[in-house]
Amino acid sequence: MDRTERFYKIDQMLVERRVVSFEALRAVLEVSPATLKRDLLYLRDRLHAPIAWDRAAGGYRYAGKPAGPRAGGQFERPGLWFNGREIHALLTMQQLLANLDQGGLLSPHVQPLMARLNGLMGSADDSAEEVRRRVRIIGMAARKLDIGQFERVGSALLRRKRLRITYRARGTGADSDREISPLRLLHYRENWYLDAWCHMRRGLRSFSADAITRAEILEKPARDISEKHLNAILGAGYGIFSGKRVRWAKLLFTPQRARWVETEQWHPRQKGQMRADGAYLLELPYADDRELAMDILKYGPDCEVLEPVELRARVRERLAATLSLYRDGDE
Repeated sequence: MDRTERFYKIDQMLVERRVVSFEALRAVLEVSPATLKRDLLYLRDRLHAPIAWDRAAGGYRYAGKPAGPRAGGQFERPGLWFNGREIHALLTMQQLLANLDQGGLLSPHVQPLMARLNGLMGSADDSAEEVRRRVRIIGMAARKLDIGQFERVGSALLRRKRLRITYRARGTGADSDREISPLRLLHYRENWYLDAWCHMRRGLRSFSADAITRAEILEKPARDISEKHLNAILGAGYGIFSGKRVRWAKLLFTPQRARWVETEQWHPRQKGQMRADGAYLLELPYADDRELAMDILKYGPDCEVLEPVELRARVRERLAATLSLYRDGDE
């Protein structure tokens, strides 16, 4: 095993057995006496592990309370390499925290979390910084948030209070004042959305958090909606758009694109089938075709909409509009 694995094993044995002899450590780690001595010195002197020799017990132990990767302690075990989801989660959390604190309002809360994430990624030889330098998480199309409004939204959400908001519609640019009951926050494709009950529209709506230009917490209890009903309306279809009528799209990808799409998750309930000719059939539910149509168009001629006819018409319509813009630009 490599050195980092040995560090973890030493820590585990000291925590579990309380006192461990030099020979017992050597037998488990399968290293020479000189290597084990170097490991113990490194843990004690560089990582501040409180390892002490107990002459009476004839072995090594942790001085005081058993150490380990605990919040607030001086000793942090060095980081191991993570799988794809773990490293993405850790770096994304750091990125989210850094972006949230653009105004400096959350520093007292953010900095301890950032320090803890650094500890999780590693503490030896600046390994956390090395991870950030060697691995990049690139966010696309993230929109700027008003930190003050976002803070009030989160506070009302957790306190179960209603909000009076001014919301700017993306399509028209018009502002509307609404009273809403916040239900949950969703981070999707680099941006925050608020699922809420709109008392003006008398229905569930999803609001872009960055389009909330004013938020006021009201001393009224928020309306509660069951998670099952919330998911049925806002989580059944494709993407961020909601709707009660859920339909299934059948998309056929060319063999050239099939190898890519086969490994992608477009929706948790999707179905996929690789055909004999190498093409890939993808079936997935959607309630509103706007976002799905945009994603289909990214594949151009490599994606054919088989069903339903309404979705085929929508994609054809958007493609015609795009081509018209190009032709007008050439003129």
